Amino acid sequence: MAATATLTSPATTGGAFLLSGTSPDQVFTPEDFSDLHKDIARTTAEFFAKDVAPNLEAIQHQEPGVAVGIIRKSAELGLTGVVVPEKFGGMEMDLTSALIVAENLAKDGSYSVWHGAHTGIGTLPLLLFGTEAQKAKYLPKLASAEMIGAYCLSEPHAGSDALAAKTRADLSPDGTHYVLNGQKMWITNGGHADLYTVFAKIGGEHFSAFLVERSWPGVNPGAEEKKMGLKGSSTTALYLDNVKVPVENLLGEAGKGHLIAFNILNLGRLKLGAGAVGGAKQVLQVSLKYAKERKAFSKSLADFGMIQHKLAEMGARLYAAESLVYRVAGLIESQLEGFSWDEPGAAQREMKAAEEFAAECSYAKIAGSEMLDYVADEGVQIHGGYGYHQDYLVERCYRDSRINRIFEGTNEINRILATGMLLKRAQRGRLALVEAVKGLQGEILSGTPAGPDIAENAKKIALLCLGVAYQRYFDKLEDEQEILAAITDIAMNAFAIETARLRAAKTKSALAADYTDVFTARAMDTIEAAAKMVLAGSSEGDTLRANLAVLRRFAKLEPVDTIRRRRAIASALLGAGRYVV
Repeated sequence: MAATATLTSPATTGGAFLLSGTSPDQVFTPEDFSDLHKDIARTTAEFFAKDVAPNLEAIQHQEPGVAVGIIRKSAELGLTGVVVPEKFGGMEMDLTSALIVAENLAKDGSYSVWHGAHTGIGTLPLLLFGTEAQKAKYLPKLASAEMIGAYCLSEPHAGSDALAAKTRADLSPDGTHYVLNGQKMWITNGGHADLYTVFAKIGGEHFSAFLVERSWPGVNPGAEEKKMGLKGSSTTALYLDNVKVPVENLLGEAGKGHLIAFNILNLGRLKLGAGAVGGAKQVLQVSLKYAKERKAFSKSLADFGMIQHKLAEMGARLYAAESLVYRVAGLIESQLEGFSWDEPGAAQREMKAAEEFAAECSYAKIAGSEMLDYVADEGVQIHGGYGYHQDYLVERCYRDSRINRIFEGTNEINRILATGMLLKRAQRGRLALVEAVKGLQGEILSGTPAGPDIAENAKKIALLCLGVAYQRYFDKLEDEQEILAAITDIAMNAFAIETARLRAAKTKSALAADYTDVFTARAMDTIEAAAKMVLAGSSEGDTLRANLAVLRRFAKLEPVDTIRRRRAIASALLGAGRYVV
């Protein structure tokens, strides 16, 4: 029986949060997990404690066969086939289930990358774009982890610019196979994968994807890369020397590889956000334990206000990121009501649901990765000198967390893409941004005072900046990367503020309300600073002064006693010894 995320709201569209309000019962949160979702979380956590945790040192030192053996054990519980259809050996569960698994395996960066790359980018391209014959041949082996999957997109001279790939695929004279030549870089699971999804240009021009088996002549993984973090994961180059790939192993349409690459990244970004949430919960838990046990000046560290400040801020940012990730999951699920893998065009429907909320998936990736970096950094600080020592978990978490701002498209690329996608959606008539900006301009001209709803005012700041920037740059706005990135920061933080507040209202939890107040105060500072940069970069003189006056109207926020709220948060966290809501 498949777990399913449920919402009381009708299906909405990507970016629509900027245009209208949302009620608390329309937002999917962890409090809405079904009993089956909770069972999945419990099963995954127990698996980590029993099978992963005792082997962490072996994984860190890449002892042969250990990580792959553990993945195969997880397959016995169905954890490698959560979203794979039952007819191909999977569990056929929903997206939320996959995020729950990712979150609960993220207590160790190296193992979670092994598992996540296999079940995500190693499996999803085949699931969403493969033919029935391709799925029948490979999906059962991926779901059982008989074969380990990997994804080969990056190249030495084509990182973020994936379409600049130089790897070639040339059709043989008899038309039976393609011959692949080239080099891929930064391949997660590269040293031990059995099936690679390889991107190459047919005839040097048509960007396409191929299913390539490791056992074929000419497929040669490189040496393990020496990395800052994730030392227990496998990361190699992949060399392709006249590799003969049967034509039936072309994945998707020739020349349409970009559709595979970019659509897979949407789900990967959301999944990364969930993993960041899980990793942050682990760091917070060990930091709480250390703060209670460590003595200084005859007191526990936990008794000091500055330590409480750190713990509370860690909790507040974690709460906001967690709320955002699962709200996005619920939005995607809202497009999939009654979904079945047996329906015609099932894969296309699944893909389009994620693509609809591509901007929000980027928010989850950016917010989650930057939250985890903050939490890991403060975890080290709380541990003091011991946090810099390899005997303590926070040291490894600190190094492991850094890659998340680079994985799945750098945060810079995601900041540019997120706003760019909303603008393109508006140009195609799929998002009424122009109408919303005109409505806001009318409100501004009429002198209507800003309302009390902080989230609505934050969204109005995003619309104000979009309107001013577009009026200044028009079609050239896509070239103004700093402007686009700043608008993303505004919209993303507005989305996070709204989400946190809606969850707090839904749960009626005093702790959630404190988390929200602490997060909102910082997020509004970020919004105001980013908006000033956009407005100053898009207007000048009297027009700039007028725009800044409007910004002040919407950014006005009555100060709250964040000191008291942080102390209350810290008390709750220290009492529980872990993250709680």
